[in-house]
Amino acid sequence: MDGLLVIDKPVGPTSHDVVARMRRVLAERRIGHTGTLDPAASGVLPLVLGRATRLARFLSAGEKRYEAVVRFGVATDTYDAEGTPIGAVRTGVTPARQEIESALTAFRGTFIQQPPPYSAKKIAGRRSYEMARAASADNAEPAFPAPVTVTVRQLQITRIEDDDVTLDVECSAGFYVRSLAHDIGRVLGVGAHLAALRRTLSAGLSLDDSMPLEFAERSREDAQAAVVPIDSMLPWLKSVTLTDEGVLRAVHGRNIGRSEVLAEAPAQTAITTAVRLVDELGRLVAIGEPSSVAGVLHPAVVLR
Repeated sequence: MDGLLVIDKPVGPTSHDVVARMRRVLAERRIGHTGTLDPAASGVLPLVLGRATRLARFLSAGEKRYEAVVRFGVATDTYDAEGTPIGAVRTGVTPARQEIESALTAFRGTFIQQPPPYSAKKIAGRRSYEMARAASADNAEPAFPAPVTVTVRQLQITRIEDDDVTLDVECSAGFYVRSLAHDIGRVLGVGAHLAALRRTLSAGLSLDDSMPLEFAERSREDAQAAVVPIDSMLPWLKSVTLTDEGVLRAVHGRNIGRSEVLAEAPAQTAITTAVRLVDELGRLVAIGEPSSVAGVLHPAVVLR
């Protein structure tokens, strides 16, 4: 089975748990996810099946959107509700909406973000969370992964209730919403952590495109019917239609020149990103990328 299945992950299981459970349901060994969701988070989790696992990187690199609940009053060592409180517990009223809005200004656009110590990032070859746990056991300060450049396209307050502020966050891949929550609390001087998180969009795939995990596990037939065929994947990429000779060259990993594409295809000299290489019936053959030679495409991922 080759294609894409979008699961609405519930709170509780890890992303790997979801993969393992769908392997059993679909009797398909080759399944992978395209962007980890923490156990305490829910929402859109795209799974790639069979040959489509080769396309995972094109999905994981896409932008994400979240509904995030930030709770003011106390920071935690993991930056979420699963962690141990650190620092002083705030007493008094929640910051006013205007104060929160002002604090959010620093987290819009492109900036440098510090990933949390409890993360899958590596420090000198070791997972950051492993080092953080060891530091906690020794009552030592945790090491931090290297800061990364991230982009936030949208950051809006949608609700304020008691100590909880709900945010609509649209961000680049690699962005840590837990770090956002922690940093907002630091800027406001009140302490904060991520109380709840739901991913509403991933690489153009929304909750409307997803199937709840419990439904997928209940019926193999329904889960199979929800699989997006591999030929329909990555619709946001431009398509270049190959001649029969072009298909043969792509299948063998050979570069594609102007003579191997149909005349109505986009001008290859104008292509600067990945494109879908399809045959004359519209079937996906490979993903092509610009080569070092102008007007020549290289089949970076071959699917036949």
